[in-house]
Amino acid sequence: MLNLEDTYKQFGERVFNIALQYLRNVEDAEEVTQDVFLTVYMKQSQFEGKAQLGTWIHRIAVNKSLDFIKARNRQKRGGGLISYLTVTTDNVAQPNNDLNHPGVALEHRELVSKWFHRIDQLPENQRTAIVLVRIEEFSPAEAAAIMNLSVKAVDSLLQRAKKNLLKIELKNEGK
Repeated sequence: MLNLEDTYKQFGERVFNIALQYLRNVEDAEEVTQDVFLTVYMKQSQFEGKAQLGTWIHRIAVNKSLDFIKARNRQKRGGGLISYLTVTTDNVAQPNNDLNHPGVALEHRELVSKWFHRIDQLPENQRTAIVLVRIEEFSPAEAAAIMNLSVKAVDSLLQRAKKNLLKIELKNEGK
């Protein structure tokens, strides 16, 4: 039986940071962090120990963050609350560029926001690899365990993400 308080002390900050990288909003990241640890508590009997505890918890954090984004997108399509997406005049959904991230100095927020917008345009698996390895600084092996992939697959995702980010950057310069 896990001691939830000790588990939170050990992994809480990293889980929050993962959620914050995806959601770019402190309140949403706090909500997802709470949801992650509620899930850990509720499903601890399902943890078989095949992976490290941290790997299991970080995988839950990534999945909960992606689920949160998908839920906001569904709310937007349903005419609900303000979501992660804003609708442009041509009715194409675009990621919201507002950045509410405590680790980014005010003078750098515009530049960081542009890069987050570019990262948001990547396919989900490439975005996850970038967030885990380049932003959260997990090793490729740790990211592979979290994503349930091989290290080689994560390296490939990172290379494709790098190429796609370059294409996105070149396309944006051409505008």
